[in-house]
Amino acid sequence: MKRGIAVFASAAALMGFFYFVAGKWVIRHKTVEMADILRDGRDVTVEISVRRDREIQSIAEMIELPVVILSHGNTVKHTEYSFLTNTFAARGYLVASIQHDLSTDDPMVTKAGEEYVGRRSQYNRGIANILFTIDRLKQLYPNADYRHLTLVGHSNGGDVSMYFAKLHPELVKKVVTLDNLRVPFVIDGRIKILSFRSKDPQFKPDPGVVPDDETCAKAGIQVVKTEFQHNDLSDRGSDQVKGFIEGAVHDFLNELGEDDSPFNLPRLAKSRPTIDQLAAAAPER
Repeated sequence: MKRGIAVFASAAALMGFFYFVAGKWVIRHKTVEMADILRDGRDVTVEISVRRDREIQSIAEMIELPVVILSHGNTVKHTEYSFLTNTFAARGYLVASIQHDLSTDDPMVTKAGEEYVGRRSQYNRGIANILFTIDRLKQLYPNADYRHLTLVGHSNGGDVSMYFAKLHPELVKKVVTLDNLRVPFVIDGRIKILSFRSKDPQFKPDPGVVPDDETCAKAGIQVVKTEFQHNDLSDRGSDQVKGFIEGAVHDFLNELGEDDSPFNLPRLAKSRPTIDQLAAAAPER
């Protein structure tokens, strides 16, 4: 097992090196500031990440870029998911990470007994942001596939992603959530879902949000239970946390076989070490 863990660690380090190179030389990151005049000029800031060679091929009308829309968690900025934006961009996706919340917005509150604990207004605002962003992206990147979106979201952003998939299933092909807590999964099997779950006593999903094992098996939903804390499922987490999530995302995308990877990245075996085994092998502090 120690040998397997060492191989996993080496693979993670190799991927980290490739992503460092990709982030600095291959992937282009730019921030786009937009204002939605239909919502009184609401500011919508988007960080766009795209591989330069794929961007050029798209401009030349050689390809359609697959599209990822990333939604951040409550109190976490849209720029705090670079490990995920680089993971998808390196594989050929056009990634748009949206800043949903503004400092002028009312604080998010929990209203027990109400649907989604009273957060439907935040979800509706997030959906409006996504639709507005897609409309603007079509002008910047007309040769991209906006009919088969991949939605990625952490916490409240995961709920926004799942709610969007529920309302607009015709536009969504894949959803990756990191500890969404309020909106139940789409279980009709048409949308491929990967969900990471934390083991954080302060962040428990509402009843009925995460399907049981039998339902997941029938719908093709992958649920990855971890020992991580809720807010570690972002750039705030350790390299070990981020490396594990990256590996599981690679496995998920490799199984689907729908994207383009620029490097001969190591494919993690199905028997990759568990969270407990990785933790046991880590040096003591």
